[in-house]
Amino acid sequence: MMSRDENKTISAKKIPPLKRQNVGGAELPYLYYEGEDPQILFAHATGFLPWLWHPIIEHLTPHHEAWVPYMCNYRDCDPESGLGWDVIAKDIISLCVSQNIVNHLAVGHSMGATVLAIASALFGMQPRAMILIEPIFLPEEIYSINMKIKEHPLASQSIKRKSSWKDEKSALEYLKSKSLFAGWDEQMLAFYLQYGMEKQQAGDLKLSCSPRNEAALFMGGNSTNPWPLLKKLTCPVLIVEGEKSANKAFIDLPKAVSLLKDGRYLSVPDAGHLIPMQKPKEVAQIIKEFLVEVS
Repeated sequence: MMSRDENKTISAKKIPPLKRQNVGGAELPYLYYEGEDPQILFAHATGFLPWLWHPIIEHLTPHHEAWVPYMCNYRDCDPESGLGWDVIAKDIISLCVSQNIVNHLAVGHSMGATVLAIASALFGMQPRAMILIEPIFLPEEIYSINMKIKEHPLASQSIKRKSSWKDEKSALEYLKSKSLFAGWDEQMLAFYLQYGMEKQQAGDLKLSCSPRNEAALFMGGNSTNPWPLLKKLTCPVLIVEGEKSANKAFIDLPKAVSLLKDGRYLSVPDAGHLIPMQKPKEVAQIIKEFLVEVS
């Protein structure tokens, strides 16, 4: 699974150790932060990490009681069949029940946002409110297509992703050369390098979320069409979109907002799809302001 020093600290607020919750047939890893009500449940994007929420949690004052599950590598699955997002949503429900997460704010990014929407609409999670950052609500016709990995625009790329480097210097140089990491906050990039890669015995580095598992997560996105579920979300929902997000070409988030019972829309200037990584302080401020609205 994951081998790392779980007590590393590269910021002012101490990063908690990684815990694990039995969710029936698997153990779901998660970070737990002590703090005040209201509780907050965070969910990360495909192929990314719970630790990338830490700089955002650090900016939330007063500090809230929070959980951040790690939704990669925790269930064995075949990449072609994928790890269904409905399965992950059920596991999130198990975490909520076991940890007594109630009347919370649910904050998700990309895959994590969609998983939280599924958990609420289909499986009974009842947050006080939700912030869905760049949720993956693909055109409806996509969900009726039985695609193979080679046909999936994202899974086909992720399974071929470079996943090993000889040392930290070469890994950092590689990340900075890629458009995916352009505009990232420097602390976020440091967290990704430290927690998103595992040092091997020979000193080289490998991605913590393997290309095989990332592809399985992308393939699992077709398990549940989220569009019919939006009307079932009864709590206040803020959908956040990056002004420069490439996903705007095929994901209609203003339309999604129009289908919600209590939906709001916010565009983040000069941000792409990876808003939390590019604008952590701004995301923390969005959370603080929305909490005031729904408290």
